[in-house]
Amino acid sequence: MTTSTSKSLIRRALALGLAAGMLAGLVPAKRAEAQGLPLIRDTEIELLLNDYSQGIFRAAGLGTGRVTVRIVNNEAFNAFVIDGRNVFMHTGALTQANTPNEVIGVLAHEAGHIAGGHMAALRTRIAKDQTRALLIQLLGIGAMIGGAASGGDAGREIGSAGQGVMMGGNELIMRGLTAERRSQESAADQAGLQYLNATKQSGRGMLATFERFAGEELFSDAHRTAFARTHPVATDRLARLRQLVENSPYYSNTDSPQLQHRHNMMRAKLSGYMEVPTIVFNRYPRSDNSLPARYARAIASFRQGTSGFDQGMAGIQSLISEQPNNPYFWEVKGDFEQKAGRPKQAITSLRKALQLHKGDAPLVGVQLAQAMLQTKEPQYSDEAISLLRKAVQREPDNATAYNTLGQAYYDKGMLPQSELARAQGLFYFGALKQAQEFAKRAQAGLQPGSPDWVKADDIVNFKPQT
Repeated sequence: MTTSTSKSLIRRALALGLAAGMLAGLVPAKRAEAQGLPLIRDTEIELLLNDYSQGIFRAAGLGTGRVTVRIVNNEAFNAFVIDGRNVFMHTGALTQANTPNEVIGVLAHEAGHIAGGHMAALRTRIAKDQTRALLIQLLGIGAMIGGAASGGDAGREIGSAGQGVMMGGNELIMRGLTAERRSQESAADQAGLQYLNATKQSGRGMLATFERFAGEELFSDAHRTAFARTHPVATDRLARLRQLVENSPYYSNTDSPQLQHRHNMMRAKLSGYMEVPTIVFNRYPRSDNSLPARYARAIASFRQGTSGFDQGMAGIQSLISEQPNNPYFWEVKGDFEQKAGRPKQAITSLRKALQLHKGDAPLVGVQLAQAMLQTKEPQYSDEAISLLRKAVQREPDNATAYNTLGQAYYDKGMLPQSELARAQGLFYFGALKQAQEFAKRAQAGLQPGSPDWVKADDIVNFKPQT
């Protein structure tokens, strides 16, 4: 194994979670999928998580907009950080958390890891000890945590392989790493509680989360949940956390009814889009006439196929009749229509959703542009391009927006621009070789030295770090 390969594998182990504590339509985030993390995008959920996190991130000294909460499509309860720019939250954590405060508590803990520089500390330790035993141990832990994140039979196989690797390594080194990891966990607890106090929020949600999994310390790694694996909870740590939470002047503070409602709607949406419809109907029976229950049932009904389209549309239309200014209902309606092969109807619904967002919803803009392109009518081309250009300005790494822009340019006969947009989409997807091929083709039709030619040249000459 060469040195560069070893370094690459170390980074992969870190990316699998070793470092720190360890929808309408629910759009897949392609670049993350290519890198092994199945992320999803949804305006409603992302805006809610932004509201949950921004006060916490400011209290942690992380500013506004520096850290993004990303949603991992995985039913296991887990959250983790792998760098100083992103917090990854499993859909399982969002659906299993009964209150906003539970999710906010987890976000506060992860912010503690980022503010504490725990990833950098671990990387420094790795750099100081390049022994073969340490490399083997790190890769073993990475495999186990990767298995925890992936779940299912494949995840269990990976986890077992990681345990086998660890058995052949240096126990003393691993004890030191484990001790450091536990110390980081405790530090993240205390920092997270400081951020909650600074924002006048209770730590009960954080405590409830860790209490839920504390008993799994006694289980073998194969029988722990993802969260228990990546956030080991020693008895003394939990006792200290409980004391700090109960002594907080904000211990009795609760979430506002409005925030709890948004939380319930998020859980209903995730259930409707991601769970088997029969499970959704059991979770939200027809006797439950609440808004979240009707939201979940409308989505699940539509997902039953042709037979459920009318029922799903009737359900979402009923919600729109009650709340005509709710952009998320219009967005879901447009999603239904687009998926049912009715792009013109989808355009009307998605236009309304974007209007209610005051034009500031890149994901809605991209979906609206996609519906326009699906009509194959030239009258929509310029507007679709405008929407997509605005989307990539707001989100420069949005691979889906770039790929759709490539299609829009192609439909207009603007082939060099189409090739460049495709190259950018592939680049952010993580497919560098294909991106460079498209970028070279784009350069051939672009004016040398022009802004677009320079963008293509940047991709052609990009060399990933080794």
